[in-house]
Amino acid sequence: MTIALIDYRAGNLTSVRKGFAAVGAELFTPSAASDLAGASGIVVPGVGHFGATAFLDDAWRNEIRAAVADGVPLLGICLGLQWLFEGSEEAPLAGLGAIEGRCVRLPPIVKVPHVGWNSLEVVRPSPLLEGVADGTQVYFTHSYAAPVTGNCVAATTHGTKFAAAVQHANVWGVQFHPEKSGRPGLRILENFTTLVRERRTMNDEPRTSNEEPRTTNR
Repeated sequence: MTIALIDYRAGNLTSVRKGFAAVGAELFTPSAASDLAGASGIVVPGVGHFGATAFLDDAWRNEIRAAVADGVPLLGICLGLQWLFEGSEEAPLAGLGAIEGRCVRLPPIVKVPHVGWNSLEVVRPSPLLEGVADGTQVYFTHSYAAPVTGNCVAATTHGTKFAAAVQHANVWGVQFHPEKSGRPGLRILENFTTLVRERRTMNDEPRTSNEEPRTTNR
């Protein structure tokens, strides 16, 4: 099992790598988009300005989209979640577009950036949130947020309600930092690792000549 951790100069890769290591998963950092071929899962971390995602050019986008189309699980963390959407008002750049909607700045009626612990309101079941109870406290640090749509599986309120966790088929994202959120955060990383492992196991199973390939889209 090989999970790719994308480095676009906008995230603390060390803490994310340590978080996954704590649940028994090893990550590799591809140096080029072509290195994603054969990855069992993909993680896009990130903190800071949406403009940093400009590093993820067409080559990266095309490889990631191809992997997702092939059923490879994709997880976006913090800025990585925002990049999964169509874009953000923070910078005139397109996101991956895997999830509909645009990210907007949190309202000025509260302190921005939103830094610290806040609770999750679980909206609907998701394999990413298995074992994570409604009301669980997780750690945030962000100024922009994604809208609550049909892809939202957990929400949080800070001035306004926003998507704290999203899912669309085999694409997941969390606005908070699971690697900094204690045991609940590690459970989320473990859940994603399980999704990656299950998908790989299914692909490794031998098929008869008349059996159609299976995917792990959920």
